[in-house]
Amino acid sequence: MSTSGDVTFRFRDIWLVAYGPSIVSAVGHGAMLPVLALRARDLGADISVAAAIVALLGVGQLVASLPSGALVARIGERRALVGAGLVDACAMVFAALTDSVLGLAAGVLLSGVCWTLFLIARQGFMIDVVPASHRARAMSLLGGSYRVGVLVGPLIGAALIAVSDLTSVFWLAAAMSVVASLLAATMPDLGEEKRAAARATGHLGVWTVIGSHRRLLATLGTAVVILGVSRSLRLSLLPLWADHVGLSASTTSLIFAGAAAIDVAFMWPGGWLMDTRGRMVVAVPVVLSMAVACLLLPLATSAVSVALVMALIACGNGLGSGIVMTLGADAAPEDGRSQFLGAWRLCGDIGNTGGPLLVGAVAAVAPLAVACATVGVLCLAGAGWVGYWTRQVDVARAALRRYGVTASG
Repeated sequence: MSTSGDVTFRFRDIWLVAYGPSIVSAVGHGAMLPVLALRARDLGADISVAAAIVALLGVGQLVASLPSGALVARIGERRALVGAGLVDACAMVFAALTDSVLGLAAGVLLSGVCWTLFLIARQGFMIDVVPASHRARAMSLLGGSYRVGVLVGPLIGAALIAVSDLTSVFWLAAAMSVVASLLAATMPDLGEEKRAAARATGHLGVWTVIGSHRRLLATLGTAVVILGVSRSLRLSLLPLWADHVGLSASTTSLIFAGAAAIDVAFMWPGGWLMDTRGRMVVAVPVVLSMAVACLLLPLATSAVSVALVMALIACGNGLGSGIVMTLGADAAPEDGRSQFLGAWRLCGDIGNTGGPLLVGAVAAVAPLAVACATVGVLCLAGAGWVGYWTRQVDVARAALRRYGVTASG
């Protein structure tokens, strides 16, 4: 399917193969994530070790970004998705059967690796199958499909645990990964000709691609790091503040559930805005909403006020569903695309990992309220950087559209 502005494109024509694997895989991950630390504790891990095991998911994603891009370039998106699903299923089965903390850690790390491979392959497929005029909406729905799965997964997981035990959730995650793999096997393999040509001339190396686009990665890539930091803060700073003001775990969970619903509700408007008004009008609110929320958080001392701050974050985060993947699709070159997307994914993963580390570092030397204010000021500064470089993307896209009209005339 053409990547030009094809007005005949319909999302329902690609729904199953484009979003089905992501939704079912996210259901499994969503069911597993809330009980991962509990599984580690059952195996004898103390609290710090259990937290480290949860963090291994992010570590696996981080270390696999560049190799995954290189692998997708060689085997294609369809094979990568099928393989990632099957290997992730094995990792979840191992996590269910193991009787050691080390074994669980290995399974979790491998699952993180598979998830990055899965995401890069999904993004590459969407670039090929969706016209540029609908790209942001497609990527927003792709990001939203994960959110839907994470909403549904814990509900299914809770029902399973009620009639079984914790390991049943890992079996569910394994089953969902297999289903995702089977769905991915039905999608077309759109890049075979390009891969055949690349095999004949030699695949571009990851570092060659990074070197060729180093300025872009240092500028717009840094904006992606900032976006990742700002979006990850809600998962680290908000629970800490809720505990600080004495909210119960159940109340905090309800606040997060309500925010997740707002998040999902805003994903389609965000994609539409990006397609029709540009990337900057969405990217900046993502960072600004977190900046303002961090500055307001020290004033939130009740469940209602904390919920209002979380709702503000959810509005920005929902609008930005798919923003990193959209910017990556805009920036990706024709040659070495998968390798570039691996580097792009690394930028996002650095941000996702860096946000909680930033909160921890500031909170270690200052009161939590000071940490909130510090992070808020840093996000305000980051919003300026994000705004400038995403504006450059919009200017470049507008110039390409004008060129296309001239050329066609």
